[in-house]
Amino acid sequence: MTTEYISYEFPLNERMRVFIRLEQLFLQLDHFLAGSGIWDKRATVSTLVDILQVFSRHDLKAETLKELERHSNRLNQLSNHEGIDTKRLRKILDDLNSTSKILYATNGKIDLSSMKSDLFQTISQRSSIPGGTCSFDLPSYHFWLEQEKQWQDEDLNMWINLFSPIRVAIDLILNFIRLSGAATNETAHMGFYQATLDQTQPYQILIIKLLRSTPYFVEISGGKHRFTARFMRSSSGNIRPKQAETDVEFLASYCIF
Repeated sequence: MTTEYISYEFPLNERMRVFIRLEQLFLQLDHFLAGSGIWDKRATVSTLVDILQVFSRHDLKAETLKELERHSNRLNQLSNHEGIDTKRLRKILDDLNSTSKILYATNGKIDLSSMKSDLFQTISQRSSIPGGTCSFDLPSYHFWLEQEKQWQDEDLNMWINLFSPIRVAIDLILNFIRLSGAATNETAHMGFYQATLDQTQPYQILIIKLLRSTPYFVEISGGKHRFTARFMRSSSGNIRPKQAETDVEFLASYCIF
């Protein structure tokens, strides 16, 4: 469903950066997995390779458990405040705790070495070469792509189930964080905005929203202490985008949870 605004998210630490990248890859995976053609299956496997490469570079299990624990501690602190919906809070805490238990139950670090399939290992190795998964390079992959959907789905589900618990946890974490930020009206003077963040607050994600009718996009840079936002006018052809020469109104949400 089309919304009134276009949202631009900017992670303010490395953990959020990795989580948001994975979230996008998971959504991309869902899209291609729903297709039935050979090119859909190729795109599905390619996205799986990208996801597992992210897993191989980070100890996602440990990082996710740390974040779940941080959320649980913060929510437990809120339980003592007046006016808190204790029933809803308890449901959220139960979700966090059950997700943590599932993650603790998984064995070791999840990465490419966890894959038992020779086919997937071969595809992963060849994927670093542009066009490296052609039929003459990987006849076994070509054969797999020509098989019945039921057979393919069995393999795909086996591969996807490796990181399903972490996907659930990341979705839960990002949802909490996004809901924690209240939008404020801000103005970028001559298309430029800069702000210093309170170092005592655990800022996680910055969200800037622009009306769809606004003829600009926003480039955000910075970290947990400060950030800058430049509002750029889109261009076509070989013309480079230029910074707005007028003030730009926007909404900003500073997500702290």
